[in-house]
Amino acid sequence: MKNQMARKLSLLFILVFSFYAKAQSGYNITVNLKNSTDSLAYLTFYQMDKTYIKDTCTKVKNGKIVFQGKKPLERGIYSIVNQQKAIVFDFFIDEKSQNLKLTGDSNNLRREAHAENSEQQNEFFSYIKFLTAQNEKFIADKQQVKGLAKKDSIAKLVSLQKAFDKNIEEYESRAAEKYKGTYLGDFMNLKMERTLKDIPLASNGRPDSLKVYKYYRTHYWDGANFKDESIIRNPFFVNKLRKYFETVVPMHPDSVNVEIDKMMLKPNLGSNVYSLLLAHFTSTYETYNLMGFDKVFVHMVDHYFKTGKAAGVYEDDVIQRIIKRGDKLKPLLVGAPAPELYMIRAADRPKMVAMGFENAKSSDEVTKLFYANQQQITSMFYRLYEVKADFLILVFWDVDCGHCQKEIPVLQQEYHKWLKENKDVKVYSVYTQQEGDKYLKYIDEHQLDWINVYDGSFYNNVTEKYDIYSTPVIYVLDKDKKIRAKRISVEKIKDVIKEIEDEYKKAK
Repeated sequence: MKNQMARKLSLLFILVFSFYAKAQSGYNITVNLKNSTDSLAYLTFYQMDKTYIKDTCTKVKNGKIVFQGKKPLERGIYSIVNQQKAIVFDFFIDEKSQNLKLTGDSNNLRREAHAENSEQQNEFFSYIKFLTAQNEKFIADKQQVKGLAKKDSIAKLVSLQKAFDKNIEEYESRAAEKYKGTYLGDFMNLKMERTLKDIPLASNGRPDSLKVYKYYRTHYWDGANFKDESIIRNPFFVNKLRKYFETVVPMHPDSVNVEIDKMMLKPNLGSNVYSLLLAHFTSTYETYNLMGFDKVFVHMVDHYFKTGKAAGVYEDDVIQRIIKRGDKLKPLLVGAPAPELYMIRAADRPKMVAMGFENAKSSDEVTKLFYANQQQITSMFYRLYEVKADFLILVFWDVDCGHCQKEIPVLQQEYHKWLKENKDVKVYSVYTQQEGDKYLKYIDEHQLDWINVYDGSFYNNVTEKYDIYSTPVIYVLDKDKKIRAKRISVEKIKDVIKEIEDEYKKAK
């Protein structure tokens, strides 16, 4: 009888416990927002450099906002957003803060936030208030430099910046240590900067900047857990990531590739962290604003997309498009041999017209014309690799292009200057269209005395081969036809030529 009673009590305990656990699952965020006239509010969360709506309260009354859900919220930084899409205040969510009672003031955004049932939440609010106050103080203090001499104003600004950075660093360091092992501690740890305190002197008697840099780089990601999904829901993460690759890692494609590969080993394969890092690096370096960094994009294609590591991150058709894009750019990387071109001289256009190329209406017609006249056409080709020069300027342009009309005359002036300086420079000028009359007229009127060619037999598909999606596009090749610069303005060509000249001199 006793055993039977014990079994009944155990069963009752299990049922009650299960009901209690179920009741406690999910989230309940209650906000009392003073001075609010809104009837709608949003619960949003950060993810990399974007914010997303997690929940919507459509019945805000007298500033009372309630967000409820059956599944717990994921760890990270969340925001209360008002009807005007302005952030009222940020707060964090972890395993212990799925049920929160918060207060705030619409007239004092981010300053009056308070949690009734979370000490750590209030510590987070205090930190936000501290940052706001420090920023306001820094802006006010900068007014002190007005009227000072340039040298004195720079010294003053440097001093103010150091004090500003020191105050924030000390606050974050204390908080990270105090709340170590909690989400708040992880948040502070990721945000804080780590700098060498006792800087030794170098052999020249000055502070050893190399050791300062090495320390900073070595400890930059200390304590950052890339296997924790909440790292991408920290608004400071993406800025820290960008800063690392733009100011800490040497600005060279090969160095960036090495660091990307190291970082991609940190998160679990297939995790959100992995997926978002892969997407971030791919999109960033496909259109990076520094020449030569498309090499990083090609690296991403070769090492992640072609190897199946991008599966699940992108749809299959998108992966194939990205691979195709990478394959197009690979032969055009800085340092690669320029793809060969088989072009027709502008002066030979009448011969091409006589063959019927300019009247061809389909690719089949073009193919028939080519094979019918193959021997004559191939003898007319002016190949890129036939041109011998220490510096070869390869320019793709169009007569009707407004920017070309400005750049081509400037290039012509610079070309003549280089000739007067006895530089072995040649210009291989490629017309990207087929309207030969306009091209010949422009050459004649502007006396373009360099190599003028066009794809008269439709043999090259120039725009695809050299990725010409706008004009003008300028490449600079060395004497071995290696690409030394691309997509640069005319004014920057001389710097590239100087760089190549210096290499030639060192090689002698």
